[in-house]
Amino acid sequence: INAEYGRLSCSMLRLNPKALRAMVPSARFYSQHADGQPYFDKIMVANRGEIACRVFETAQKLGIETVAVYSEPDARGKHVRMADQAVCVGPAASAQSYLDMDKIIDAAKSTGAQAIHPGYGFLSENAEFAQRLSDEGIEFIGPNAHAINAMGDKIESMRLAQEAGVSTAPRYDGEVHDVDHAIAIAKDIDYPIIMKASSGGGGKGMRVAWNEEELIEGFKLARDEALSSFGDNRMLIQHFVCPFDGRHIEIQLIGDKHGNVLTLPERECSIQRRNQKVVEEAPSVLLSPETRAKMQAQAAQLAKACGYHSAGTVEFLADNDENFYFLEMNTRLQVEHPVTELITGLDLVELMFHVSAGNPIPQELLATDWSNPENMRGWAIESRVYAEDPTRDFLPSVGLLTRYVEPSDVVEGVRCDSGVLDGSEISMYYDPMICKLCTHGDTRDEAVDRMVEALDSYVIEGVRHNIPLLYDIVDSPEFRSGALTTTFIEKKYPEGFQSTLSNQDGQTLASIAALLHHANTQRKAAFGPGSGSLAGGRRVASPTHDIIMTSDNTEIQHAVEVKASDATELMVSVDGGDLSLIHISEPTRLLSISYAVFCLKKKKKECTQTQKYKHKKKINKTAHKQ
Repeated sequence: INAEYGRLSCSMLRLNPKALRAMVPSARFYSQHADGQPYFDKIMVANRGEIACRVFETAQKLGIETVAVYSEPDARGKHVRMADQAVCVGPAASAQSYLDMDKIIDAAKSTGAQAIHPGYGFLSENAEFAQRLSDEGIEFIGPNAHAINAMGDKIESMRLAQEAGVSTAPRYDGEVHDVDHAIAIAKDIDYPIIMKASSGGGGKGMRVAWNEEELIEGFKLARDEALSSFGDNRMLIQHFVCPFDGRHIEIQLIGDKHGNVLTLPERECSIQRRNQKVVEEAPSVLLSPETRAKMQAQAAQLAKACGYHSAGTVEFLADNDENFYFLEMNTRLQVEHPVTELITGLDLVELMFHVSAGNPIPQELLATDWSNPENMRGWAIESRVYAEDPTRDFLPSVGLLTRYVEPSDVVEGVRCDSGVLDGSEISMYYDPMICKLCTHGDTRDEAVDRMVEALDSYVIEGVRHNIPLLYDIVDSPEFRSGALTTTFIEKKYPEGFQSTLSNQDGQTLASIAALLHHANTQRKAAFGPGSGSLAGGRRVASPTHDIIMTSDNTEIQHAVEVKASDATELMVSVDGGDLSLIHISEPTRLLSISYAVFCLKKKKKECTQTQKYKHKKKINKTAHKQ
């Protein structure tokens, strides 16, 4: 432990050594010379949080020294602790720290970093930054400035895609001058149409219009939003394909500086909220091997057309008949890259190091038919865990993580890419992502089941989070059946998401909590102050207690029966129903009635993952949920 920063080694930070090994699953490291020496001696990550930690993990596995940059609020962040060196680049405001090119470049020079990995966000898709690094003799672990410019402009990227033979929707090829011009274009390509900011991303500067009235209103709003967000009000207008049951499917690729392009199996990212991805998986239930091969071929054609090298993603919109249309190309490592790593066994960060050092993609990877399901390793799902309240329009939640336990040790096949630790602060200044929770299984059903269990086992206290929403999505019949669309969340929660228990479940949980509170009160009365413990005797309550619940002036009586009890366990039945086994992990303090309040705010079994109580084993499905 370094006295100044409290830096910890990679192995100390991972909760589960098995999960750590899964981060770099390849049999050998491609980014090393034949003598085992890494191509880069020292790299810097111009980013923060989980993506910085993710890059550091691969670098440390390869024996590459690491440099972190941080803003003042991030001084004790996980990524700072992991790095061999750390440089403060300014105050909280991103424009004065993580987005300040001069400070980032100065940090690389002062520490002797030979290359910079940008992560995602911040400067990752900034062509000027990539060019400045090239001019300074520092390797940018990403594509060149030309490719970033070409793919970052939606008008230009659509033109290049069409010329490269990529399937595109009918559109106007050029800049839209004004609303009258937009009306004329819409009449030519037919409604519905979609308007996008040419320099945009993340759903900003985007509107759909089904008629002329909506176009007039939407064009002005989209253009104004584009100007304020990107400083560029140029608009792309095209026909809005797949308006009802569209699916967002993307191809992960790696290009090298020798003209080779490796295309990997697709990811489906249809579960979105306001054009922001929520749950992703690989592969997609939609694609046949033949359609997958076509999509991969078109992605490779586009990458070669713009001279692309490094990791990139070509995004498509598809319908249920497997027709697909080009959306855009992201010239960086995607947030959802772990699911691709899990089903291919490759480390994409390592491959980025490899090609950035000027090496060709290994021939054995290029020779593999990645459209063939036999070359995939099962199924993987990712849920984006955020510190936000889905019941309050996803209001960010800031503060300290007073208790934080990832489910890696509890559930098999779990990978957690996180940038926080127990006691970390969720800051108001940056994206409130806590973790990318991934599960892997031999089949989709197994991966889904593991995700449900992992979400249910995740312990996050101190801030609000979106786990109840994620749980409700992945455990829903629609998700389990694979009936995914980009409007999934909008259709499933038309009035917004509300995390509520059924009346029956709520009364059951509250009844059990009331029984435990009563038992605690009895013990204190019998043994005096400070003796509220089960350790003093075998029986904690009479065999049956009648608990009266009052709701809306209506009294409902429940018979809560203790079938068996000792110092560490209670076997409880409510109204003669299935038994619930409650394990008392801290027998010196029984749970008070506040437990019932806590349960009623949560969904199903999540409330049992507290410091004091948890289920020891499943009696049956009903008892497990209770």
